[in-house]
Amino acid sequence: MTELDVAGLQRRLAEFARARGWEPYHTPKNLAAALSVEAAELLEIFQWLTPEQAARVMEDPDSAHRVEDEVADVLAYLLQFCEVLGVDVLAALAAKIDRNEVRFPAGRRSGGGARPVTGEGSHSSE
Repeated sequence: MTELDVAGLQRRLAEFARARGWEPYHTPKNLAAALSVEAAELLEIFQWLTPEQAARVMEDPDSAHRVEDEVADVLAYLLQFCEVLGVDVLAALAAKIDRNEVRFPAGRRSGGGARPVTGEGSHSSE
């Protein structure tokens, strides 16, 4: 049986790690590092592509498979990270969207179409 809800996926990931004795290694620092590495592996697929090639990456079955695998790895580590720290990933995302809707109202553009700097000490995503 496959559960496709966040909590179900987190349970499957936790059970997978527990069955292999990996729990001691699933610390916030290690999971954040693994998440970063997997995100870099996703980026690597696009590294030398033109914008046009990048837009068509899913048309090639081999490239599409690589993208899907890396997306899955990124999501798996993010879900495990959130589970370990007790972060409700969907609530956190909803709250962030709410804040960004206030900070960046529709119809207001910031300089030449460039993505605005969000402040808060980092370049957090919208």
